[in-house]
Order: sequence, then C-alpha cells, then structure tokens
Amino acid sequence: MIKERKPLNMCEVSDVLKELKETDKTKDLKLFIKEFCKLTPAKARELKEDLLKLDIIKLKEGDIAKVIDVMPEDATELNKIFVDITLDADETNKILEAIKKYN
Repeated sequence: MIKERKPLNMCEVSDVLKELKETDKTKDLKLFIKEFCKLTPAKARELKEDLLKLDIIKLKEGDIAKVIDVMPEDATELNKIFVDITLDADETNKILEAIKKYN
C-alpha cells in the first residue's frame, strides 16, 4: 500500500530498505545502491537540508534528490540535471558550493 509519494535519493532509499523484510530483491537493490551512492544517509540528509535552506524557488524536492544522487562537480554537470528549468549563475554557484562541502 502506498502511504506517501515523495522523491527520495538513493541514500534515503537505503534507509527505507533497512525497514523491509530481507529478500533477494532487497539484497540486490542494497548492493546497487552501495555501489552508486556517494554519501552516507546522514550526509545526504544534511546536504538535502542545506539545499532546501538555499531557498531557490526553482529547486524542487525531486531535483534535490537527483542532485544528491549525481553530486555534480561543475555547472555543466549540474545543468544536465535540470531539463525543464534554467538556473542563473548565482543559483548554480550556491548549489555547487553546498555540494563541495560534502565531496
């Protein structure tokens, strides 16, 4: 049963998987996440809070989840995440500065 629809980054998904019954599918998913997740769940939550505190109106929760999953290092990588919107230079710099704290 779906209780809530909310965009999650891979690190947050790993926390959700801990609450589920251990099956072959959950084991495979945990291995996949472990290979590609670049932050610990705690650090991902901190980065998410930092990005939300930037108060960038264009930045939605789904976008934040993508940013945390990809952890872009420059403006070109960051702009590839945002298909529907265009960030100005100031917004891009704020996001990249927040990400640099966690690399």
